[in-house]
Amino acid sequence: MLAYVIRRLAYAGVMLVLVSFAGFFIIELPEGDYLQLRLAELQSRGDTSAVDRIDALRERYGLDRPFIERYVTWITNFVQGDFGEAFEYERPVSEIIGQRLGNTIILAVAVLMVTWAIAIPVGVYSAVRQYSLGDQIITTISFIGLGMPGFLLALLVMYFAVVVLDQEIGGLFSREFRDAPWSFARVLDLLSHLWIPALIGGVTSAASLIRIMRANLLDTLGQPFIEAARARGLKNRTVVWKHGVRIAINPLIVILGSESLPNIIVGNALVAIVLNLPTVGPLFVNALQKQDMFLAGTILIFFTFLLLMGNLLADLLLVWSDPRIRLD
Repeated sequence: MLAYVIRRLAYAGVMLVLVSFAGFFIIELPEGDYLQLRLAELQSRGDTSAVDRIDALRERYGLDRPFIERYVTWITNFVQGDFGEAFEYERPVSEIIGQRLGNTIILAVAVLMVTWAIAIPVGVYSAVRQYSLGDQIITTISFIGLGMPGFLLALLVMYFAVVVLDQEIGGLFSREFRDAPWSFARVLDLLSHLWIPALIGGVTSAASLIRIMRANLLDTLGQPFIEAARARGLKNRTVVWKHGVRIAINPLIVILGSESLPNIIVGNALVAIVLNLPTVGPLFVNALQKQDMFLAGTILIFFTFLLLMGNLLADLLLVWSDPRIRLD
């Protein structure tokens, strides 16, 4: 087990280097850079010293050096814990990301909890009551959820809240708690705002997992060991939950590591933009638009690391949940 984990971590290190180089290169593919956009903005305001200021910033950020030299310098400092400086904010990248990372993790955990709390029991019910009225309703709602983008659902929820309920939603905190230190009142304020994006992300993510859980459980319930469990006189609830669900949940564990964790952060960036959430997703989109290479590259490595660690975690959970699986 330990040798397997070490080998996977070594592969992850190689993958992170390759992704960082490819991402750094792709971010620079468009013509120009952030400072050219900044120069045009300053000149439009009539700033006569804009050229000198931009030249000073270009030298400060090392943008006057060749690509390879800039990448090597950045990745070397990255390994040492220095992620560079964000162009737009003129502050360290670690400080910018650190301000939003906590909110991102809290929202990701909330979305995962809502997703699995909906997908597993609803999928089990749909499989056990196959072709019933409830199954038909669940199937219809699932197909609607599969075809509805998360940002569209967020817009509908915002419209309903503003027009019908006359209540303004957006963000994770009220105005008085936005920059306040952590306290019990701030936690309560966070929970009062958190359920809306968590429910939106959970509903859109649960639609596909419900279908997967239903299909896998139906296949598992037809296996010989399920018939043997029924023949021993076990209750149907015990057969379904203790024997059937334990095997049918394996694909959901794989999806948790390979898709759910990264998609909650990356895929919900548009939802976060619509709901004005202070998470990493909108920060990444803005950094790509502004060609803020150090900020965008750091977030890209973070996403890649999350994907790789999610895959490793999924493999370990599979071994724990199903003794038939061996890492060899």
